[in-house]
Amino acid sequence: MSFHEVRFPVSVSFGSTGGPERRTEIVTLASGHEERNSPWAHSRRRFDAGLGMRSRDDLEGVIGFFEARAGRLHGFRWRDWSDWRSAPSAQDIEAFDQDIGVGDGVSAAFQLSKTYLSGPASYVRPIEKPVAGTLRLGVGGVQIFEGFALDAATGIVSFDVPPQDGAVISAGFEFDVPVRFDTDLIETSLGAFEAGEIPSIPIVEVRV
Repeated sequence: MSFHEVRFPVSVSFGSTGGPERRTEIVTLASGHEERNSPWAHSRRRFDAGLGMRSRDDLEGVIGFFEARAGRLHGFRWRDWSDWRSAPSAQDIEAFDQDIGVGDGVSAAFQLSKTYLSGPASYVRPIEKPVAGTLRLGVGGVQIFEGFALDAATGIVSFDVPPQDGAVISAGFEFDVPVRFDTDLIETSLGAFEAGEIPSIPIVEVRV
């Protein structure tokens, strides 16, 4: 899949709508009970970028971005303003926000991830598009500043020397969502735009 490591204009994504989508298959039995199953291990996010446009400049910027991505052909980065940090919105990002693995003395590469907790249930989301320059890393409860590298295109952290056995690897970071346009057509008119009619520009998360 072709992916461009460029972010959709944040001034427009800030006013957009959207969020995570799950796919659940439900079979209702003769007794009235249900059997539920999900073929997706991970949620998929959808957004509408049209709702974030407030001016002709926004419209022109989005059209230019759309043309440069050739419509649905190339993926790109998207800032989901409801969920883009390893820490809660009221807290600073720290090296101990998210546990991403445990050292075994052999493994030197670890995937960034974010864990969502609610009661006894949890969901671990792989983070594959971290924002370069925002990573804070901890090993065994101590923040480290060297001896590792981050691939911002995959979200994989590689250590020069494998962390020792039993050492908890933790991280703090900002991240984007890998997405593409879910349409090959942006239909609008400047007259309608000035009157407050905003085009719908669907965005959908992609697997990378």
